[in-house]
Amino acid sequence: MKSTINKSAFHFLAQLRENNNRNWMQENKESYLENEGNLRDFYAAVQRDLNLSDEIAAMKIYRINRDIRFSPNKTPYNLHRSVSFSRAGAQRRGGYYWRLEPGNSYMAGGFFDPNPADLFRIRKEFEVDSTEIRKILSQPDFKKAFGNFNQTDAVKTAPKNFSSAHENIDLIRLKNYFVSHPFTDEEVFAQDFKAKLVYHYQLLRPFFDYMSEVLTTDLNGVSLIE
Repeated sequence: MKSTINKSAFHFLAQLRENNNRNWMQENKESYLENEGNLRDFYAAVQRDLNLSDEIAAMKIYRINRDIRFSPNKTPYNLHRSVSFSRAGAQRRGGYYWRLEPGNSYMAGGFFDPNPADLFRIRKEFEVDSTEIRKILSQPDFKKAFGNFNQTDAVKTAPKNFSSAHENIDLIRLKNYFVSHPFTDEEVFAQDFKAKLVYHYQLLRPFFDYMSEVLTTDLNGVSLIE
């Protein structure tokens, strides 16, 4: 399993940006497949390292083809490559994400677009008590790496049946609960990049462990897992 990313992967994506059409992709299919093989080896190495301290159920490699059915942008291909790793078992919640793109590579993790039941449960937890989540968010290494939850998607005032005056409304109004960390192109190609990526994933574990407890119990702490 490969522990580094070839620069050719960036070169291919940069060329695709200038030639985002099916004819060009067909002409360069061999290069695309070669880079995909390299990236799959890298993903597998990351999954192996994650499994040393966690249990990964599946790896999902996102397709390079775009879904253009309802988009005004009809270019057929994504200009990045991305993968996610889902944790195993109903008792393990949260997921790891990685995106490779020239000038815009980053890792992320958490709860993106949670289902309505999970979103309501998270909000109710923070309505009752935000002590533990704020402790996690303020932990020095976590804060240095991620800052705070992504704030780009939130209701304007308060969700239905929640008060906009609540002291924890900054958390309750969010629609997603995830964090991210960017990497420069130079970092991505460094020999120690895989270790650095896995280190940032490992920083998420206290957050994942806490949220797993929240999402597998009711507000009285009774397990929801049979």
